Parts: sequence; C-alpha cells; structure tokens
Amino acid sequence: MVHHEGASETWDRLSPTRLIYSTYETRLRAGLDPREMPRHVAVLADGNRRWARTNAPGQPLEVGYKAGADKLREFVGWCDEVGIGVVTLWVLSTENLQRSGPDELLPLMGVIDRLTRDLAAVPDYRVQPMGDLDLLPESLATTLCEAALETIDNTGIHINIAVAYGGRHELRDAVRSLLAAEAAKGTTLEELSRTLDPNQIADHLYTKGQPDPDLLIRTSGEQRLSGFLPWQSAHSELYFCEALWPDFRKIDFYRALRSYQQRERRFGK
Repeated sequence: MVHHEGASETWDRLSPTRLIYSTYETRLRAGLDPREMPRHVAVLADGNRRWARTNAPGQPLEVGYKAGADKLREFVGWCDEVGIGVVTLWVLSTENLQRSGPDELLPLMGVIDRLTRDLAAVPDYRVQPMGDLDLLPESLATTLCEAALETIDNTGIHINIAVAYGGRHELRDAVRSLLAAEAAKGTTLEELSRTLDPNQIADHLYTKGQPDPDLLIRTSGEQRLSGFLPWQSAHSELYFCEALWPDFRKIDFYRALRSYQQRERRFGK
C-alpha cells in the first residue's frame, strides 16, 4: 500500500477533533475587538524543561528548549497577525545563569542564538536585546547586538528578547545610567534627590520609549512574576495559563486576549 503524505495531512486537518479545534479557534478570533488589542504583550515562557522530561524522557533538556523556541517564533507571528506592536520574550534570567551548570546553559545559549537569528531574518521584524549582556558568552552577545543593529530601522513588530535579564538588575542599571547622565549635566546628588521624577527612571529602563506591557502572560501554572518587568508591569493585566510553554496553543493566546478585553482597566484609580 502506497502512503501519500499529502493525503495524510489532509485527513488530519479534516479529523473531527481538528475540525472542532479549528471552529473554536475561528470563533474566538472573531470575538476579539481589533480596536482593543494590547499594544505590548510580554510572555514569561515557562515550562520548557518540564515539557522535555514529560515528552522526551531520557533526552537532553535541549529538546525542550528547542520546542520552546519554536513556540516563541509562532507566538511572535500570532501577535503580528492581530496587530500587536511590541512583544517581550523572557528567554533567560540572571537567576538561571547563576544556578544552572554549563551542561545545561551551553545548549540553551545555542538555542537562543538561533532564535535571535531567525527572528532578525524575518522581513521588517525589529529585534532588541534587553538584559546584562556582559554575563553572556561573547558569541551570543555579538549575535544579539548584530541583530539589533541590522533591524534597527525596521518598522514592523518590535521584539524584545530578555536574556540575562533580571528585574533588579534592570532597575540597578537604570539608576546607574540616570546618575551618570545627571552627573554629566552637573546635577548634584542633593539636587537630584529633590527633583527626581519617576519618568526620569523610566527613561533609563531597557524598554525606554516603548509602551509598558498591557498584558503579561505566564505559562506552566506558576502564578508569580519572578522579577519580570517589575517597573513596567505596575498596571499590566496578568494572565496565567496551566499549559507548559511548548504546549501553548493559538487558542490559549486568543483566550488570553479575550480575558484582557473583558477586564476593566483602572490603572490604579
């Protein structure tokens, strides 16, 4: 019996389960208001290692990292499709760097390198690294910087890749940058202590010039931010999903957007 791959794919698309899934996905998408989309979505893509242990037992954790990177590429495409202008992807924390050994980190660095190159190669995507790049191997830091330079004039979706990122590190770097800038202008510490405005600090964050995230998504069932964008997320809507990141589906994304659009945003008022 001859196996026809194309026929198999068609049968899979027409299977009852797939048809139900597709119908529900279409209905969710139709129910979203394009005028109420978040301007900036940030994602804490958690659960890659747990996914690997469950779905590829005995295989290296790199399998989970690669599956997670594939999903991040998809996720950026989904955001682009619905008109979201900025997306922030947290791919490596400063805590991960401190507590993980080289056997785990080196494969992850390679996956991040490939992800960065792939995103930068998409026409009109703009890629911006955010984090303490001095903590990274020189080759990965170079890839991130080159991607930023090569895409700086692109006007499509703006992708922040948070790598070697920690919220406290970001605030430390912002204060250092602010103090240096004010010192260069001749401002004394006493003067700065009397005139300091929150907007001055915001102007020295990694995301300066960008809208703060309207929606922050975390997967894998964890319900905490773990130091992710502590300043920028002050008024963000939070959405927690049980799925491990590689299993996060477009339906889950649409549900997050639906939840966001159903909320009354008060901005602390």
